[in-house]
Amino acid sequence: MKKRREFETEAVRTQLGRSQYLEHSSPMYLTSSFVFEDAEDMRASFAEEKDRNIYSRYSNPNSSEFIDKVCKMEGAEDGFAFASGMAAVFSTFAALLEHGDHILSARSIFGSTHTLFTQFFPKWNIGTSYFKLDELDEIENLITPNTKLIYAESPTNPGVDILDLEALGAIAKKHNLIFIIDNCFASPYLQQPIAFGADLVIHSGTKLMDGQGRVLAGITVGNGELIDKIYRFSRITGPSLSPFNAWVLSKSLETLGVRVDRHCENALKVAEFLEQHPRIDWVKYPFLPSHPQYELAKKQMKAGGCVVAFEVKGGLGAGQRFFDSVKMMSLSANLGDSRSIVTHPASTTHSKLSSEERALVGISDGMIRVSVGLEHVNDIIADIAQALE
Repeated sequence: MKKRREFETEAVRTQLGRSQYLEHSSPMYLTSSFVFEDAEDMRASFAEEKDRNIYSRYSNPNSSEFIDKVCKMEGAEDGFAFASGMAAVFSTFAALLEHGDHILSARSIFGSTHTLFTQFFPKWNIGTSYFKLDELDEIENLITPNTKLIYAESPTNPGVDILDLEALGAIAKKHNLIFIIDNCFASPYLQQPIAFGADLVIHSGTKLMDGQGRVLAGITVGNGELIDKIYRFSRITGPSLSPFNAWVLSKSLETLGVRVDRHCENALKVAEFLEQHPRIDWVKYPFLPSHPQYELAKKQMKAGGCVVAFEVKGGLGAGQRFFDSVKMMSLSANLGDSRSIVTHPASTTHSKLSSEERALVGISDGMIRVSVGLEHVNDIIADIAQALE
């Protein structure tokens, strides 16, 4: 039996077969379409009697390499790559859901996903019920005959709470539901939800996968039969990832492990600093012992990730003064970048939610989310310290 290679080795060594030019690094295939040898070759290709590239909206060598890498990282059977994380979210649901179906979702999810569930899916008579992080025992009471799937993020955005993936997986299996996890806060390096029972795993490749704020991307990987449905929906509707962005991401994945190691090392030190600071009401980071789900985080994750959430004493006004006082860190809505980023969720990523909806998922007006980057941790802490003062 062939020994499975380690994560970092697969990230570096999974690549396309070399062409006649014997290139060491995979080339870019910036082509919209592919040619055929003759009429029979073209007929057989469109009839899917041959596994080959036809049109880059369907597949492209660069996209295939990127998908192959992520599948190996996540332990997935197959996948499809998208133009953005939200394209992955929408297309995955749209491919699997039918008129009248019901979604069971964790309440703490990305603001755009919540808007999708509450403003767009109801047009097609697709309903959503939410469960709280601390109410997993109540999930089964929310399941209806029309419930099709369970969806969650872990760690959550932006409060970095941790959900029990194994418990959710067991519930989904018991009731024959599809279990989908958004894993972009952890990346496949820190967490593989399929090992805990997930059927599908979604990533915004824009975040840690790229890691340098260059390209938009999304990907869904998992069960082969479900991915086939997503693929057939997506080749018609056209949300596929561009070959150039796929090439960039495949290169980025080669350094995912070393980058995320440094992100996590820096983030833990930042969280420890904030926890001792007199001007901070509270701080949350999965691998901080004071985190409510610390033991669960250690069970599911290799390390705590790059995101730290905290509240400055003094509420919204104090939070705004903190933002205006930051000198080095970037004010942006992205995360997982090599540069440290500060975000105010209530006025940015989750601004479309009402104050009541934000309160239900633990987003206070003064909450600050820091995506801790790859700068020297002393400089990151110094910038936070001077802004707090």
